[in-house]
Amino acid sequence: MEQTITALAPVLGIIGLAIAFVVLAMLLKKPAGTEVMQDLSNQIHEGAMVFLRREYSILSIFVVVVFALLFWMLGAATALAFLGGALCSLIAGFIGMQAATRANVRTTEAARTEGAGGALQVAFSGGVVMGLSVASLGLLGVGIAFLILGGSVDTVGAISGFAMGASSIALFARVGGGIYTKTADVGADLVGKIEAGIPEDDPRNPGVIADLVGDNVGDTAGMGADIFESYVGSIIATIAIAATAQAGSVVAGLGKVSSTMLLPIFMVMLGLLASFIGIVSMKFLKNMHPASALRYSTFVAAGLFLVFTWFGIGTLGVRVCSGRS
Repeated sequence: MEQTITALAPVLGIIGLAIAFVVLAMLLKKPAGTEVMQDLSNQIHEGAMVFLRREYSILSIFVVVVFALLFWMLGAATALAFLGGALCSLIAGFIGMQAATRANVRTTEAARTEGAGGALQVAFSGGVVMGLSVASLGLLGVGIAFLILGGSVDTVGAISGFAMGASSIALFARVGGGIYTKTADVGADLVGKIEAGIPEDDPRNPGVIADLVGDNVGDTAGMGADIFESYVGSIIATIAIAATAQAGSVVAGLGKVSSTMLLPIFMVMLGLLASFIGIVSMKFLKNMHPASALRYSTFVAAGLFLVFTWFGIGTLGVRVCSGRS
């Protein structure tokens, strides 16, 4: 059972990524509105991607330096895990930025032509791409690391390098995006409201484009990297706790995969499956009040996760409760 779960974790991560790309392709087929709307959207998209490319070019230097230091001090396994965590975080931010900057104008057009229900569905689809990218890349990366390195006390330190890579990107992406966001926001407000005396986010204020670019880089790429770091960090921290708690039994078992070490990955797999169904449920809830629809779709995913957990860890649960690997 343990070997099957270990092998299926990266596969489920790939499936999640595939679904994210399908949702993105469907999103891009939605109408993007008038020429003026498309022009403003393209400016925001271009500005966001320029910032992201510049930020990633700086971060790549940091990643290479830390990779070399880890390779020298801790070995190839930890260094490669660090590199994998950093790359997965960067990729998640890039995919999310592509979706967010393209979903914005399509949400506006859907609100103009279809009302709140259509706008909610389009906006939700944009968020789904980012959410699935974060969850799937996290599961894919941790799953591959666990599959290659194995679940034992001797390798859990190397697997922790993946969380370190994700945390490093989150630190700079969150701070860098936040600083840019606030700077652009304050600058646009000072010029527009105080000097020119025009309303906030008025299209006559060129600083508004920079402000909206900042909203995307801070709340999409920055927050996405932050969530990715928390997501994989919680998984790997739980694996480390399980490894420490069962150190004696794992060593006695000659490095055999521990059920408690595998349990966090298994729980994430069940959660991703529940999220798939929660995403689909939005098609039936989109005509409700937007806040209610989002709340109930979350309830659907959370409720299914509890059910899946209750029935899904039976074979692992006996060994977890008894403390045997």
